[in-house]
Amino acid sequence: MHLRETPVQPVRPADHSDQPSAFCPRFQYAIELIGRRWVGAVLRVLVAGPARFNELLAAVPNLSDRLLTERLRELEREGLVTRTVSPDRPIRVTYELTDCGRSLSEIICTIGTWSERWVDVKT
Repeated sequence: MHLRETPVQPVRPADHSDQPSAFCPRFQYAIELIGRRWVGAVLRVLVAGPARFNELLAAVPNLSDRLLTERLRELEREGLVTRTVSPDRPIRVTYELTDCGRSLSEIICTIGTWSERWVDVKT
């Protein structure tokens, strides 16, 4: 399964507050995609605007270059991120959110706000 290019109308929850919602494979796929380790952090950096590889690496502590490469490739394959290579010397590679990726901005910011209020990180 991959993300689709054209959005569909949002599904409204049924008015059965005492019953669990039916399983939705699209929802599950999306949650697992954005919930992969470091994906949320990378998306949060890119919400602020385009970034180069080393800028992403510096912005996300403890993220290895190997794993960043893997996550960026996944996000590019899913259509959330675009990779632009400049023809100049030295060559610069920039990553930025696509329209699909930018559509997650409000969600990413809302999760950030929620986490500031409810998540206690032990250091």
